[in-house]
This record gives sequence, C-alpha cells and structure tokens, in this order.
Amino acid sequence: MRTDLNTSTTVRNLGILAHVDAGKTTVTERILYATGATHKRGEVHKGTTVTDYDPQERDRGITIFAAAVSCTWDDHRINLIDTPGHVDFSDEVERSLRVLDGAVAVFDAVAGVEPQSESVWRQADRHGVPRIVFVNKMDRVGADLDRAVASVQERLHVVPLVVQLPIGQEDGFTGTVDLVHMRALVWGAGPDPFATGAVPDALYDEARRRRRLLEERVAELHPAALEEYCATSTLSTATLTAALRDLTRSGEGVVVLCGSAYRNRGIEPLLDAVVSYLPSPADMPPVRGTRGTAVEERAADPSAPFAALAFKVSATATGRLTCLRVYSGTMRKGDTVLDAGTGRTERIGRILHVQADRHAEADRAVAGDIVAVVGLKGTRAGSTLCAPDAPLVLEPPKTAAPVVSVAVEAGNSTETARLSSALAGLVEEDPSLVVRTDPETGQTVLSGMGELHLEVAVEKIRRSHGLHIAVGRPRVAYRETVARGVSGLVYRHVKQDGGAGQFAHVVLDLEPLEDRDAGDAGGGAAGGDGVFEFRSTVVGGRVPQEYVRAVEAGCRDALAEGPLGGHPVTGLRVTLADGATHSKDSSEMAFRAAGRFALREALRAAEMELLEPVVEVVVTVPDDAVGGVLGDLAARRGRVSGSAARTGTTALTATVPLAELFGYASRLRSRTQGRGTFTTRPTGYAPVPVAAYQHALSG
Repeated sequence: MRTDLNTSTTVRNLGILAHVDAGKTTVTERILYATGATHKRGEVHKGTTVTDYDPQERDRGITIFAAAVSCTWDDHRINLIDTPGHVDFSDEVERSLRVLDGAVAVFDAVAGVEPQSESVWRQADRHGVPRIVFVNKMDRVGADLDRAVASVQERLHVVPLVVQLPIGQEDGFTGTVDLVHMRALVWGAGPDPFATGAVPDALYDEARRRRRLLEERVAELHPAALEEYCATSTLSTATLTAALRDLTRSGEGVVVLCGSAYRNRGIEPLLDAVVSYLPSPADMPPVRGTRGTAVEERAADPSAPFAALAFKVSATATGRLTCLRVYSGTMRKGDTVLDAGTGRTERIGRILHVQADRHAEADRAVAGDIVAVVGLKGTRAGSTLCAPDAPLVLEPPKTAAPVVSVAVEAGNSTETARLSSALAGLVEEDPSLVVRTDPETGQTVLSGMGELHLEVAVEKIRRSHGLHIAVGRPRVAYRETVARGVSGLVYRHVKQDGGAGQFAHVVLDLEPLEDRDAGDAGGGAAGGDGVFEFRSTVVGGRVPQEYVRAVEAGCRDALAEGPLGGHPVTGLRVTLADGATHSKDSSEMAFRAAGRFALREALRAAEMELLEPVVEVVVTVPDDAVGGVLGDLAARRGRVSGSAARTGTTALTATVPLAELFGYASRLRSRTQGRGTFTTRPTGYAPVPVAAYQHALSG
C-alpha cells in the first residue's frame, strides 16, 4: 500500500454504517479484496473477515468493535472504519463518526431502511458527515431497488440521487447500468472483475428515462446544473459529476448505488463513487477548538501546529494502542505532545497504520491521517493531543448514558483486586461502560447500553483475564414509607454511668407526606423536599432551639434503616410536639440520641409501606406487534398511560417497576423481530406488592 500520497487531497476517511446484518462487514471485505489489500475474500459466516477479528465477533457473527483498515484505490488512500450495526454498540458508531469525513450507508435491498439504519443516519446528521448509499443484497429474493430508495426518501427525509439501474433481478442480478456515463457494468466468472459495455437494448429506454429523471432532480438542487439544463435540456457527464459531488458534500442530496457484496458485484463503482463524491480532509472546514476562552480554527495543513483527537483506546498483545485522527500539523516518532485536557505531556513511541488487528509502522502522520500510536500512558478516548506550544482542546465524542446494569463479583475473594483492575481497563477502552459501587447494596454494578453490550464486556474479562465472574441483576434499591402514622409517641432518654448523665424527653408525631413521591425521583434519602420533613410545635421554651436541631439530626440518622427490610425511609413528616430538659444532664448529644431512638420506635408502631422505583417507558413498535407488547407490559406490572400512532408504528407510554425491566430489551426484540425500541425515564417510587417483593428477594 502506498503511503506517499498527498493526504490533503487524496485521502478519504469514511465509515461503513448500517443496521445489523445489512452486509457492512462483507462490503468492507470486498473493498479490501478489490483494492488488493487482501488476496482472499473473508466471509462472516466462516469467521475469516479482517475487521471482525475479535473471537466474540467471530463466534456471534456480528461486528462489536469499530475496526479501522486502509487501502488504496485510484491513487487515493482510503481509511475505512467498519462500525457495529447493533443498537447496543451505538457508542462505537458515535466515536467513529466524530473523526470521519464521509460514510457509506449500506441498506438491505429487501428490508430497505431498518430501525438501526435510521439511528446511525441520525447520528451522522448530527456530525454533518456526507454520505452515499449502497443498496446491498440485490441478489436476494424480493430485492427491489425502487422500494429501498422509496424507504430512504420516506424515512430519512433526504433526496436520493440514483445513479445506477440494476441488470437482472434477484438471483439473475449480474450488473448495473451506470446512468452517469451511460454504460453497462457486468460481473461474470472470468478473470477480469467486470466488463464494461453498451447499455443492453432491453434496458436502453428505461436507462434513458432514469437518466432524465436524475438530471431533472439534480438541476432542481444545483444552480450551475440548472443553468446548463435550461440552456441545453440535458446535462453533460462532467457537469452531472460535479453537481453530484457538490450535493453530496453539502448534504442536499444522496447518491445511491446498488450491488451484491457477497457476490462481489458493484464494489468497484462504489469505490469510484467514494473517490469522486465524498470529501477529502482538505475539503472539510477547519476543525474548531478552544484555547482558553477563545475559539480557534485549524486547517488540515501539515505545516500547521499539531492537533489530533483520540477516539479509541484498546489493549492488545503489542501494548496499549490509542487511535488518533490528526486534524492539523505533523506527528513524528519520538515527539512530545500535550494532552490538552489534563495538561500532561506524552511521548509518541510508535506510529502505526492500522489494518484491523495488524499494523504497519510509519515514521510520521500528517493532517488527515487516522493512525494508532503506541506509548501513550494517560490519554483517554476523547482527549486532544496537540503541540505543547500551541494548545487546543477539541470537542470530544459524546457518550450516551447507560441504560442497563448488572451486578458483578469475583468468583472468590482472592480475585477481587484483579476484577477491579480488569473493570477499570474495560471502562478505559469503552467509555460507554460505567462501573460503580452501589452505596446501599454494596454491589459492584456494571452499566452499559444494552444486555448484549454487558454480556460482551463480561465475556471479554473472562477471556482476557481468566477470571471467574458471578453475574446477576442488581438488587433494586427499595424504600420504606409511612402509610399511617402515630401521634404522641413519648420517649425518655436517660443514661447515668457516673459523672455527668444524659437526659432528653421528646414527644413525636409521625405522619406521611402528601407529596412523598416527588422528592424521590432522584433517589434521595433525606431532606425537606418531599423525602423528609421536620418541624417543631414546642412552646414556652420547653426544648431549646439547639436541642430541636439535635432531635432533627437524630431523626435523620434513623432514616437509614426502616423496620420492614432495613431499607432507607422516605416520605414522612416528623413533628416534635413536646419535650423536657434537665438542668445538668441535658445536651445536644442526648437529644440527638433521643430523636434517633424515638423515631425508630415510632416507625415500628406506625403502619409502614414498601416502595419500589418505577420508570416511564416509551415503547415504539410496529403496528402488527402492539398486542403482544401490551400483554408483555401487563405481565411486568406495567400501567399503560397512553399511545400515539405514527406511520407504521405505535408509541406506547407506560409506567413499569424498574425491577421488571431486566431482560426487557431482549424480550422486546424477540417480540418485534428486532424492530421495537424503548426509552426509559425515572419517575419516582410506588408501592410494591408483598408477593413481588418476596419474589425479588428469592430471585
């Protein structure tokens, strides 16, 4: 592979985006084969692909980790990132899109735009990444280019610019008509990859009609093309190509191609389109960053001050690899660079051009390059590396909040420290994972984007570190509250053990708060905001003010453990109705102890109620799956509060106990054939049936 290409104009940094099983990895493999980067076509079902190199990816047959590869086509270097298609790994897509200049969106010719296709398309919209579309699997039964293009227009709200017409249908798909150059491209079994010839007579009239439609649509969007079209009633190939390039880079239109990656048909025109229509680093606007309080721009100029963004960190057998996108300047082996976020300097050990899990040494990296670096010790994903004398902080990729959690613990006590170290390394590699210790249950909780995401993370620890890990769903953080209070509870705290004694006399009233749910939406334990309220009605100075504050502090101490199951107590009002003091033995310590013990007695005497966290769930499902999803929500003790009809789908809103949502992602996908999605929002606490609580404890 040539490495002497001028990166300012002859580099394309692009990603492959799509729904799971649309054929992204196969497209990547065929690109590597067509460009000569590999000499054998890798197959997903055989576990022989270059980019799906992780054992779990090969076992599961899906892309889990974004993998970078490089190849050369038509004297252009293509840095390509194959991204995951599963919704649980959308954060990998987000970090990749942050550093890419363009993308190829792969759609199934039968299914068209699928849910995750739409999600990654919206992600690319947020980053302003120009795209072209490749409609894959044209050889499948039921494949229909027009239907797939219609779904692109309807669901993605973009203007598709179809530049090819398929030759043959389904199993008879053999090639395409290039509508830009009005020629036929046919793939056969011979030594040449494809043959170029005249448009078949049977398709000539249809090809002319579609070329005319393409010209009209382009003229509507592009001023220069409109001027030529009005003057000559047609568009030259040069004008059409230039207009397609401009419309792609501005996002006003999306070029659409088709093919069958598995049968190696349509890859070469796709590569030509990447080179012709997608932007180089030099075509992109200067990157913007902050220098102190000022905003500064850096162009993709090798002679400018160095600035790069770290977007992925991974541990390999050869050491800790940090993947960088160089936005400006030049980086060489042995350079000292500044981590602008931490203020620490790092030394560049080795620079590698990445080929998935294989690497090629390089002496330098210049503006526009995507490379890996060995030797960085403290740099994390999202860090900016820059020249020490020209600091700049680039915007890091955004990390989504985790939605699913599991409790993890070492198989035996001797492996606890190793597990903590392994979890720390896991979070460093994947910022969408969060590890915390639950202060109420004492469990180590691993949170991520979905159940498969967590399953992959746990399995990675098991394989990489040889640890035996016990995994279970975390215990729900229950609360206890007062259903019916008590009045006039008297407590006398008297202690005499030589010297000064302790004396405190208090009378408490206990009652539930009317707005007790409001204060617990955030999971608080105490306060005057709907969780706990304290007041005093003592008159005549029978209890001095400093002792009243001590009684309140003692009551707060008692909130930590309730009488039902030792859970925190919430949603109550305590009133100090009366009390008495001793001239010598009363103190703040005595009244604090009296408040603590008095409230504990009052809680045991009151009628208590157990609360569980509940969330509002919005489930979006196809119309034909609504009945099954409603039944499943009811089985999970969900209360449906509303529904909204959308085009082909229905959005159901329900309140569901958090404990009942464990495993819901997998169940929803199975009930909706992977088309259902859901989001959650904590709404507070609600009473839990005794049977459900006992079942949770037994589980």
